[in-house]
Amino acid sequence: MFSLICAQGLTKRYGDKLALDGACFAIEEGQVVGLLGLNGAGKSTTMNILTGCISATAGTVAIGGYDIATHPRQAKRITGYLPEQPAFYPEMKVRDHLNFVCGLKGLPAVGRKKHIDHICGLVGLEDMLGRMVRNLSKGYRQRLGFAQALVGDPKVIILDEPTVGLDPSQIIEIRRLIKDSGQRATVIVSSHILSEIQAVCDRVIMLQKGRVIADCPTNEMVGRASIRVRVQGEAEVIGAALHKVPGMGSVKQLGQNEPGTWDFALESAGGSDIRPAVFRALAAADLPLLAAHSADISLEEAFLHLTGGAT
Repeated sequence: MFSLICAQGLTKRYGDKLALDGACFAIEEGQVVGLLGLNGAGKSTTMNILTGCISATAGTVAIGGYDIATHPRQAKRITGYLPEQPAFYPEMKVRDHLNFVCGLKGLPAVGRKKHIDHICGLVGLEDMLGRMVRNLSKGYRQRLGFAQALVGDPKVIILDEPTVGLDPSQIIEIRRLIKDSGQRATVIVSSHILSEIQAVCDRVIMLQKGRVIADCPTNEMVGRASIRVRVQGEAEVIGAALHKVPGMGSVKQLGQNEPGTWDFALESAGGSDIRPAVFRALAAADLPLLAAHSADISLEEAFLHLTGGAT
């Protein structure tokens, strides 16, 4: 499958501060990807480089095959961006503002009205087209920012905290819009609301100190870092075998639920799937594995697990 976004060795320095440290990832067409990380992990820097707002100190980024550094116009033409704090011309009316953005994107004058009506219908702004931007509520300004990102039907849509300031019903609508957008474009969503990422994203890229520490489907992220096993044998022998499993983070003895067996809670050290290694280690030690299942952990728990629980 074609990688619509490809970042290689992405590095960014602000003086002595290293914001990105050789980050690499590729994103295919039609994916909705969550970009996660603690404050200072490099999320905003990554999004600003992807959109051409700032340049990388080292490394490359290609959007739709166009290098953002050498072919910025072509790359930006197929990219839509909703920053955390979108900027508008407050003295303009909503339709005039979007028409201005259409001009910046190089859209022909013919057909603009229909295009603006369409994207405003998608985000619920159709009744606000004649209103001055300065008179919009915070929620409607956020919708206008989303509409601005959709101008020109971009192949890549980058959203930074897209539901901030919205009420619950509006959040549901924006989440639906993000999912729908993923049918037509590649979407990157950065949000501090991890339940939101879990609800709309089918893949998660997690940053820590400027490096990619996890990159996998969301359903794997929430289910693979912690598992429960039931093993036949002596507790001390089972524990010793489990501690030797490559990638094992922690081993916690839970107790007995069947005669001659012991239950253990296992967590991987780096979020990887340790189940095959656990099976092989127990088989090598002649310890029958009677049951194994992924623990029902949330994305918040997986996030804290991978980042060391820092806040």
